[in-house]
Amino acid sequence: MPWNPEVYNQFKNIRFKPFFDLADLIQDEKEMKAIDLGCGTGEQTAILTEKFPEATFIGVDSSSEMLEKSKNLENNRLHFRQSTTEKVLESNENWDLIFSNAALQWSDNHKELFPKLISKLKTNGQLAIQMPYQPGNILNQILSELATEEPFKTQLHNWNRPSSVLTIDEYAQILFENGMEDLNLSQKVYPIIAEDHEILFNFISGSALIPYIERLDDEQQKAFTTEFQQRISKHFTKLPAIYSFKRILMYGRKK
Repeated sequence: MPWNPEVYNQFKNIRFKPFFDLADLIQDEKEMKAIDLGCGTGEQTAILTEKFPEATFIGVDSSSEMLEKSKNLENNRLHFRQSTTEKVLESNENWDLIFSNAALQWSDNHKELFPKLISKLKTNGQLAIQMPYQPGNILNQILSELATEEPFKTQLHNWNRPSSVLTIDEYAQILFENGMEDLNLSQKVYPIIAEDHEILFNFISGSALIPYIERLDDEQQKAFTTEFQQRISKHFTKLPAIYSFKRILMYGRKK
């Protein structure tokens, strides 16, 4: 099941606020060579090129469906490439700024990933990353629990996607141990006010639900999503409901 930009962008305003909060942590410096990991449709990367007028950016994403939306945004300071974060880390390129907004939660083993990211920074380079704190977000918890129960456990062949996202304390330690300074880390709630349960389901269906659905056939998908929606309704008993969606923002500069 490919990423659907239309479904994802239904919550553009909600997804853009942490992006702007993260971008505000970055120091504007001349002629930065910058990369946006998991750039999606490229719209946010284009905003970064406007915010930092002397920087050159490359946006990287693994989804051809998302990148299809980026074609009209390219210019002499902004280009896009279909690739993965892991492949980028295998290259010999180094950067003045590594930026990633709501993407690295899809990468595994952050205790190994983040030192590798830092190693790709030039001296005095900046790291700016934002991710949803999946272990503390109730919709992710409901989804993960559902996948452990029958018949879905068998239908998914015992597959589940445990979150690779660490605690804010662990990220602080990793950044410190790998030579980062000027650290600025925070965990922040970006509340979603839902007038009905469908809003909550739609919010997660454009992201975390995708890898579960793509492993099921049509009939199984229907049963899984129906049960998921029912559990959302059982948890959020009062409407309108507030969903306290937690995100981790982190910034540092390499010594």
